[in-house]
Amino acid sequence: MLGNGMQFTLMGLRGAIEGFSAPELGIITSGYFAGFLSGARYSPVLIRRVGHVRVFGALGGLMSAGLIAFPLMSDPWSWTALRVLIGFCMSGIYVTAESWLNARSTNETRGKVLAAYMICQTLGIIGAQWLLTLGDAATSTLFIGASILVSISFAPILLSVSPAPAADVSRSISLKSLFSSSPLGATGIFFLGAIYATQSGMGAVFGVQTGMTADAISLFVAALFAGALVFQYPIGWLSDRIDRRKVICGSALIGAVFCVLGFFAGNNEFALISAAFIAGGMTTPLYALLLAYTNDYLTADEMPGASGGLVFVFGAGAILGPLITGWTMDATGPFAFWTVLGATFTVIAAYALYRMSRRVQMPVEDTESYISVVPGATPVAVEAASAWAAENAELDPLDDDAPR
Repeated sequence: MLGNGMQFTLMGLRGAIEGFSAPELGIITSGYFAGFLSGARYSPVLIRRVGHVRVFGALGGLMSAGLIAFPLMSDPWSWTALRVLIGFCMSGIYVTAESWLNARSTNETRGKVLAAYMICQTLGIIGAQWLLTLGDAATSTLFIGASILVSISFAPILLSVSPAPAADVSRSISLKSLFSSSPLGATGIFFLGAIYATQSGMGAVFGVQTGMTADAISLFVAALFAGALVFQYPIGWLSDRIDRRKVICGSALIGAVFCVLGFFAGNNEFALISAAFIAGGMTTPLYALLLAYTNDYLTADEMPGASGGLVFVFGAGAILGPLITGWTMDATGPFAFWTVLGATFTVIAAYALYRMSRRVQMPVEDTESYISVVPGATPVAVEAASAWAAENAELDPLDDDAPR
C-alpha cells in the first residue's frame, strides 16, 4: 500500500510537469479503476488456472515494471494504459491477499483480522504521502522507490510455506435484483465510488493547479484518508443503534458542508487540509454503512452474490467520477474539485432522506453488524465481512462488548 499510495499522488504531480490537462488526468485516474474492476472479475479465474503464488508473483512483477515505466513515457494514453495494467494487478493482489487472510481466519478472529487489514491499507496510503516528500516528482526517483516497495512486499508471500488458499468469488446477483433489495445501498455505493476515485486520484491535481507545494499536496492527500481512522468507529457505533439511513444522510451532509468550506478556503492551506480531513473522513464510513444497510435487506444466501454486485457498482462510479471532475475542473477552474464532491455527497444525502419516506425503518435488533471495509476492497473481503456480520447479527446490537 505504500507503493500503491505513492503512485496515486505521483500521477497528479508528474502529470502537471508533463503538461497534462485536468481531463487527461481524469482519464488516467479512471483507467486505474477500470483495470481494478476487471481484475476483481478475472483474477480468481487466473488463480484457479495456474495457482495462487504464481499469479501473485506475476502481477507483482507487472505492477513493479509498470511503475518504473511511467517516467519513460510522456503521453497521457500510454499513462492510461499503464494505469489500467496497475489497476488490474493491484486488484489481483488484493484478491490473493484477502483470500489468504480469509482462509487463515476463524469465525472468532475474522472480524479482528479484517479490521487490522483495513487499518494497514489506510496507514499505507497515509504513509506513502510522507515518502513523496523525500524526492522530486520531476525525476524517476519516486517511481523507482514505489516500484521497490511493491517488489519487496511479495517476499513474505512467495517464501511462505503455508498452503495457498482457494480464491472463490461467488457469482454476482443481477443489478436489478440488487437495486430492488436496497435502492439506497446500490445508488449510494455508485455515487460513493465517484467520490472516492475523485478524492484519491484528483486531489493531487487540485493541489498542483492551486499552487500548493509538493509537501502541502502530500499532506492534503494524506488528510483525505486520515479522517477515516478517526470517524470509522464512532459512525459505526452509532449506526448499530439508530436508523442507518439517518446516519448515512448525516454523514453525507457533513461531507457536503466541508466541501463547501474547501471551496471557499481559497489559498488557506489549513482550511483546505481541515476540509479534506472531514470530507475524506466521511467516505470510508459511508462505504461501510451502505454495505451494512444493503445486507440488512438480504438473506445470508444472497450476501455473497450481492458483494460482487456492490463492488461492480462502486467500480462503475469510480470510473465515471474522475472523468466528470477533470472536465469540470478544466471548464470552471480547480475548485470544481470541491463542487463535484459536494454535489455528489448532497445527492447521497438527499436520496437517503427520500428513502426514509418510502420504506419503514427496520428494527435495530434485526439489522446486521456494521462492517469495517474500506473502499476498493474486492468481493473476497466484502464477502468475508458480510459473512462475519451475519454471524454476529444474533448479538445484542446495544451490547458494547459485541464485536464491531
